[in-house]
Amino acid sequence: MGENEVAVAEGVRLPQPRPDVVGAVVLNAEGRAFVQLRDADRRLFPNTWDVVSGHVEDDETPVAALAREVAEETGWRLRRIVRNLGSYRWPEQDGVEQTSVYFVVEVDGDLSRPVLEWDKHSRYAWVGTEDLDMLLENCTPDDTLIRDVVARALDVHRQPGGSAEQNSTSG
Repeated sequence: MGENEVAVAEGVRLPQPRPDVVGAVVLNAEGRAFVQLRDADRRLFPNTWDVVSGHVEDDETPVAALAREVAEETGWRLRRIVRNLGSYRWPEQDGVEQTSVYFVVEVDGDLSRPVLEWDKHSRYAWVGTEDLDMLLENCTPDDTLIRDVVARALDVHRQPGGSAEQNSTSG
């Protein structure tokens, strides 16, 4: 999927320079965010909750990487980038610092039937504000990134012009 097929909402700032990692928060019509549990055998952040995310390859733009990750991790198609949730710097477990950027996105596909990469994620959930503490399971005390990103995305849904009502549930 090329980035020319992905709409970017007016006012959304795309990251410069290119980040190492991009992440997508998908909100459903009820304003709940899609998360998936990383498999216990993963090298980085095993058995912790995550949003759709992954590394930007050398030959990719952030938008192309986001579209690829959404398709690979859920089977859905990235339609529109709604909001930039911010950039974050974090050290990988091997000590190399990474920059990640997260977005609220709209997708096409059946939101009730994500196609997970079962060798990387053992389950998924749709979470609301009442579930945010669940996202801290198996995290170190100072690792609140995914919880914080999802909380920001849920706030977007409550603001005028939030994106969830536009996510497709066809299929």
